[in-house]
Amino acid sequence: QVQLVESGGGLVQFGGSLRLSCDASGRIFKIYDMGWYRQAPGKQREVVAIITDSGSTIYADSVKGRFTSSRDNAKNTVYLQMNSLKPEDTAVYYCFANAQENIILRRRDYWGQGTQVTVST
Repeated sequence: QVQLVESGGGLVQFGGSLRLSCDASGRIFKIYDMGWYRQAPGKQREVVAIITDSGSTIYADSVKGRFTSSRDNAKNTVYLQMNSLKPEDTAVYYCFANAQENIILRRRDYWGQGTQVTVST
């Protein structure tokens, strides 16, 4: 199994910044895409940022220019730097990784437990 643990969430004022981290551990043969989704109350989970193992990134239109995702492949860690936060960014943020536990098993998605980000006005 691959375990993902997020950290760095919390309460921040409008216009503030937060940095989320997600550490992957366990049986890891290779991690492909990593990234972040979020889910606000009453809404569906939506993609925030995806970063490939080569470092290419895509972002949701709503966060472009404000959020930056990066990863440290040596540490199996992905980050999300969130700047200019808005109340509409309030959500539970979930880390995900598309990974392979060994050379035989197929790659699959793994999810963290989520971390709350709340942006106050």
